[in-house]
Amino acid sequence: MGIFGRKNSETSTATASGTATAVATVNPELAALTGEYTIDPAHSTLGFVARHAMVTNVKGKFNDFTGTLHLDGTDPSRSTATLDVTMDSIDTGSADRDGHLKSADFFKTDEFPAMTFRSTAAQALGGDDYRITGDLTILGVTRPLTIDLEFNGSAKDPFGNERVGFEGRAEILRSEWGLTWNAALETGGVLVSDKIKLNFDISAVRNA
Repeated sequence: MGIFGRKNSETSTATASGTATAVATVNPELAALTGEYTIDPAHSTLGFVARHAMVTNVKGKFNDFTGTLHLDGTDPSRSTATLDVTMDSIDTGSADRDGHLKSADFFKTDEFPAMTFRSTAAQALGGDDYRITGDLTILGVTRPLTIDLEFNGSAKDPFGNERVGFEGRAEILRSEWGLTWNAALETGGVLVSDKIKLNFDISAVRNA
């Protein structure tokens, strides 16, 4: 059952002139999920993967972020998402590497403390899959980002919270946001890949 991606079913009815017309019917399970949600950072992950020295992957995540979802089960294209990430919360498991990423060589966190995403469109892909497009801002540079997501379902947790879950994937070229620092390798190539893979595991709680 998709939330952004599942199209409403259609039934045909005849007009007075005898012409068949399609009438959309609302999936009640999707309609019941319509509402405002807050991303739960304790049960969500915003991660990334970069190639290091051309031979291995380094994984990292951001530990401090907030976000919201507006889900519209009757008209999925009207669903929206926002995300605000504290750049100083970057965590790759190495204090020295994290310090370098926060420095002027990369994220300049003193000058640009936040990364933001604001959705602009949602597209049906069929089943539980969909695609959301929006504006990603890093270092004051705003460029479009497309994220492919899978709706993992909805549930009520033991504390009575109504939750929805999503997994997402995207790829960016960091140079397009002004993240151009690198170092050449003696054997050829560079120390840090331009292509960065993004991955999202999102749990969001319906607002009371």
